[in-house]
Amino acid sequence: MTDGHAGAGGAPDPRGATDAASFLARLHALKDWSGLTYRELSARAEALGDVLPRSTVANMLARSTVPREELLTSFVRACGVAPGALEDWQSVRKELAVRGVYGGGGGGPEGPADGEPESEGPEAEEPRAGEPATGDQAAGNPGTAWAVAAAGAPGPGRGPGPEPSPPGPGPDAGPGPRIPRTLVTVVAVTGLVLATVSLVAALVRDEDGDRPETVATALTAPAAGDVRIRVIGSDLCLNERRGGRSGQIHQRECEGADVPRYSLKDLGSGEWRIVSDHPDYGPGCSGIPSGGRIPDAAFEDSECGDPSRVETFRLEPFGTPVTGYRIVPRGSATVNSCVTVVGDRAAAWAKLAQAPCRTDARGQLFSFDRR
Repeated sequence: MTDGHAGAGGAPDPRGATDAASFLARLHALKDWSGLTYRELSARAEALGDVLPRSTVANMLARSTVPREELLTSFVRACGVAPGALEDWQSVRKELAVRGVYGGGGGGPEGPADGEPESEGPEAEEPRAGEPATGDQAAGNPGTAWAVAAAGAPGPGRGPGPEPSPPGPGPDAGPGPRIPRTLVTVVAVTGLVLATVSLVAALVRDEDGDRPETVATALTAPAAGDVRIRVIGSDLCLNERRGGRSGQIHQRECEGADVPRYSLKDLGSGEWRIVSDHPDYGPGCSGIPSGGRIPDAAFEDSECGDPSRVETFRLEPFGTPVTGYRIVPRGSATVNSCVTVVGDRAAAWAKLAQAPCRTDARGQLFSFDRR
């Protein structure tokens, strides 16, 4: 097909592409034909045994040169093209790549997608809530570099450096002075006092075994515009892990919580949309997948407009006087559900999900601080 875009079964036909630009146009048409979002393409590729991060797809389609063969193959397979048609895509790509390198034509040299390495592995395993990321996890997940940096490992934009070592005696140092017995007694008494305090703190934990929640320093009602969504009780803010592909929303320290940046859109009649602006994936919406039919479904960011997701919320004040605002999924198949911090509500990187609304609203109250 020389016009571009309709092949057998309605799928775009690459064989009319004469340069990289027309080949990329057909790749765009193929994605549209598939009807899949970037996230869905990534999930489909994983089910087929391929690795296709959604950021890689976006970068591939934004380039002006033909993609690598393994990337093209994963993408075309994920779009649902038949094996015979896949060979056509591979053949045309190869011809254009060779022409670009050796013939000075419009194919352009092949290379990695912008900002992507030559090969990519699966998303790094996320450390458990409250635990620092390992060096390998941080390398595959830039969003956790802050945790590794605290331990002395290099993060993005940082050069490697020696890990700090605790000061100690030199090789020739002799034995130090004896510790006075009175000092030993003081240390023992101090330890006993600290142990007692720890026991009291453990006894005043709530029925779920969570740490006592702290009092928020301020409370801001929802209003249209840019916001930082802060959890009342932990004073942590909503964010994703940079480098993750799932869109799962966590809580983390508010300083630097910009992946993504959030804003509120007033839909009227007391309904709101939480809009995300991700540095890698662009604009999106926070929501609950599968129409909220799964009681503990993740609270996640994804592309807007997916009819299978709940993307509309009521932001309901709680308490008299108001102590926070619940995020209530509008139209969720699971009734009486609220967006909730699950697990250890005081821990950084605890996940958020749909869960039954609690009478005390612990882990379910938020402040929408202005940015």
